[in-house]
Amino acid sequence: MKKQAPDAIDLLDADHLAVHALFQAYRELVRKHAPPLKRRALAEEICMELTIHARLEEELFYPALREALRHDELHDEAEDQHGSQREFVAQILAAQPEDPLYDAKVAVLQEYVERHVRQEREQVFNRALASRMDLQALGRSITVRKEELRAVSEALREDALASALA
Repeated sequence: MKKQAPDAIDLLDADHLAVHALFQAYRELVRKHAPPLKRRALAEEICMELTIHARLEEELFYPALREALRHDELHDEAEDQHGSQREFVAQILAAQPEDPLYDAKVAVLQEYVERHVRQEREQVFNRALASRMDLQALGRSITVRKEELRAVSEALREDALASALA
Protein backbone atom coordinates (compact mmCIF):
# COMPACT_ATOMS: atom_id res chain seq x y z
CA MET A 1 0.00 0.00 0.00
CA LYS A 2 1.36 3.37 -1.00
CA LYS A 3 1.89 5.83 1.84
CA GLN A 4 -0.03 9.08 1.44
CA ALA A 5 1.89 12.32 1.27
CA PRO A 6 1.47 14.62 4.26
CA ASP A 7 -1.60 16.79 4.07
CA ALA A 8 -1.74 20.54 4.73
CA ILE A 9 -2.27 20.15 8.46
CA ASP A 10 0.58 17.65 8.77
CA LEU A 11 2.91 20.06 6.98
CA LEU A 12 1.89 23.14 8.97
CA ASP A 13 2.12 21.27 12.24
CA ALA A 14 5.55 19.91 11.27
CA ASP A 15 6.60 23.55 10.86
CA HIS A 16 5.25 24.27 14.34
CA LEU A 17 7.29 21.42 15.81
CA ALA A 18 10.44 22.45 13.93
CA VAL A 19 10.18 26.05 15.15
CA HIS A 20 9.55 24.83 18.69
CA ALA A 21 12.78 22.82 18.50
CA LEU A 22 14.65 25.88 17.21
CA PHE A 23 13.32 27.98 20.09
CA GLN A 24 14.46 25.28 22.54
CA ALA A 25 17.91 25.30 20.96
CA TYR A 26 17.98 29.09 21.30
CA ARG A 27 17.09 28.88 24.98
CA GLU A 28 19.95 26.42 25.41
CA LEU A 29 22.37 28.83 23.72
CA VAL A 30 21.26 31.58 26.11
CA ARG A 31 21.64 29.25 29.08
CA LYS A 32 25.19 28.39 28.00
CA HIS A 33 26.06 32.06 27.33
CA ALA A 34 26.82 31.29 23.68
CA PRO A 35 28.52 34.03 21.64
CA PRO A 36 26.18 36.72 20.27
CA LEU A 37 26.79 35.78 16.63
CA LYS A 38 25.80 32.17 17.27
CA ARG A 39 22.58 33.29 18.98
CA ARG A 40 21.89 35.75 16.17
CA ALA A 41 22.29 33.07 13.49
CA LEU A 42 19.74 30.85 15.22
CA ALA A 43 17.38 33.77 15.90
CA GLU A 44 17.50 34.68 12.21
CA GLU A 45 16.78 31.06 11.25
CA ILE A 46 13.76 31.11 13.57
CA CYS A 47 12.58 34.39 12.05
CA MET A 48 12.87 33.05 8.51
CA GLU A 49 11.05 29.82 9.34
CA LEU A 50 8.23 31.84 10.91
CA THR A 51 8.12 34.24 7.97
CA ILE A 52 7.83 31.42 5.45
CA HIS A 53 5.26 29.58 7.57
CA ALA A 54 3.10 32.68 7.95
CA ARG A 55 3.20 33.30 4.19
CA LEU A 56 2.08 29.71 3.54
CA GLU A 57 -0.83 30.11 5.90
CA GLU A 58 -1.79 33.55 4.57
CA GLU A 59 -1.49 32.69 0.88
CA LEU A 60 -2.84 29.15 0.87
CA PHE A 61 -4.23 27.66 4.05
CA TYR A 62 -6.43 30.41 5.46
CA PRO A 63 -7.96 31.43 2.10
CA ALA A 64 -8.88 27.76 1.48
CA LEU A 65 -10.29 27.49 5.00
CA ARG A 66 -12.28 30.69 4.56
CA GLU A 67 -13.73 29.29 1.33
CA ALA A 68 -14.59 25.94 2.90
CA LEU A 69 -16.11 27.27 6.11
CA ARG A 70 -17.39 30.66 5.03
CA HIS A 71 -15.92 31.89 8.31
CA ASP A 72 -14.07 35.19 8.03
CA GLU A 73 -13.34 35.55 11.75
CA LEU A 74 -10.71 32.78 11.79
CA HIS A 75 -8.95 34.27 8.79
CA ASP A 76 -9.06 37.81 10.18
CA GLU A 77 -7.70 36.69 13.55
CA ALA A 78 -4.85 34.78 11.89
CA GLU A 79 -3.96 37.84 9.78
CA ASP A 80 -3.87 39.96 12.91
CA GLN A 81 -1.67 37.45 14.74
CA HIS A 82 0.69 37.15 11.79
CA GLY A 83 0.94 40.94 11.64
CA SER A 84 2.04 41.03 15.28
CA GLN A 85 4.45 38.19 14.64
CA ARG A 86 5.96 40.12 11.70
CA GLU A 87 6.56 43.07 14.04
CA PHE A 88 8.42 40.84 16.53
CA VAL A 89 10.46 39.28 13.70
CA ALA A 90 11.35 42.71 12.31
CA GLN A 91 12.48 43.93 15.74
CA ILE A 92 14.73 40.90 16.18
CA LEU A 93 16.22 41.17 12.69
CA ALA A 94 16.93 44.87 13.21
CA ALA A 95 18.46 44.43 16.68
CA GLN A 96 22.02 43.56 17.59
CA PRO A 97 22.57 40.35 19.56
CA GLU A 98 24.64 42.32 22.10
CA ASP A 99 21.54 44.38 22.94
CA PRO A 100 20.54 43.52 26.52
CA LEU A 101 16.92 42.98 25.35
CA TYR A 102 17.76 40.77 22.36
CA ASP A 103 17.25 37.45 24.13
CA ALA A 104 14.09 38.79 25.79
CA LYS A 105 12.68 39.71 22.36
CA VAL A 106 13.27 36.17 21.13
CA ALA A 107 11.61 34.80 24.29
CA VAL A 108 8.57 37.04 23.77
CA LEU A 109 8.33 35.87 20.16
CA GLN A 110 8.46 32.27 21.38
CA GLU A 111 5.61 32.84 23.85
CA TYR A 112 3.55 34.57 21.17
CA VAL A 113 4.13 31.80 18.63
CA GLU A 114 3.32 29.08 21.16
CA ARG A 115 -0.03 30.75 21.94
CA HIS A 116 -0.79 31.02 18.23
CA VAL A 117 0.10 27.36 17.65
CA ARG A 118 -2.11 26.22 20.54
CA GLN A 119 -5.03 28.17 19.12
CA GLU A 120 -4.49 26.75 15.63
CA ARG A 121 -4.28 23.19 16.91
CA GLU A 122 -7.32 23.49 19.17
CA GLN A 123 -9.61 25.54 16.97
CA VAL A 124 -8.48 25.93 13.40
CA PHE A 125 -7.04 22.53 12.50
CA ASN A 126 -10.03 20.68 13.95
CA ARG A 127 -12.38 22.75 11.82
CA ALA A 128 -10.26 22.15 8.75
CA LEU A 129 -10.28 18.39 9.39
CA ALA A 130 -14.06 18.41 9.78
CA SER A 131 -14.53 20.44 6.59
CA ARG A 132 -14.65 19.23 3.02
CA MET A 133 -11.30 20.83 2.23
CA ASP A 134 -8.97 18.80 0.02
CA LEU A 135 -6.12 18.79 2.52
CA GLN A 136 -4.00 16.51 0.31
CA ALA A 137 -4.10 18.90 -2.65
CA LEU A 138 -3.53 21.85 -0.33
CA GLY A 139 -0.55 19.99 1.13
CA ARG A 140 0.95 19.62 -2.35
CA SER A 141 0.46 23.35 -2.98
CA ILE A 142 2.07 24.20 0.36
CA THR A 143 5.08 22.01 -0.44
CA VAL A 144 5.63 23.71 -3.81
CA ARG A 145 5.16 27.22 -2.40
CA LYS A 146 7.49 26.51 0.51
CA GLU A 147 10.27 25.57 -1.91
CA GLU A 148 9.64 28.79 -3.85
CA LEU A 149 9.81 30.88 -0.66
CA ARG A 150 12.99 29.17 0.52
CA ALA A 151 14.58 30.09 -2.82
CA VAL A 152 13.93 33.79 -2.09
CA SER A 153 14.53 33.73 1.66
CA GLU A 154 17.04 36.59 1.46
CA ALA A 155 14.40 38.79 -0.19
CA LEU A 156 11.95 37.83 2.56
CA ARG A 157 14.54 38.81 5.16
CA GLU A 158 15.07 42.17 3.47
CA ASP A 159 11.30 42.77 3.41
CA ALA A 160 11.10 42.00 7.12
CA LEU A 161 13.99 44.35 7.87
CA ALA A 162 12.47 47.11 5.73
CA SER A 163 9.26 46.92 7.74
CA ALA A 164 11.27 47.31 10.93
CA LEU A 165 12.88 50.45 9.63
CA ALA A 166 9.67 51.93 8.21
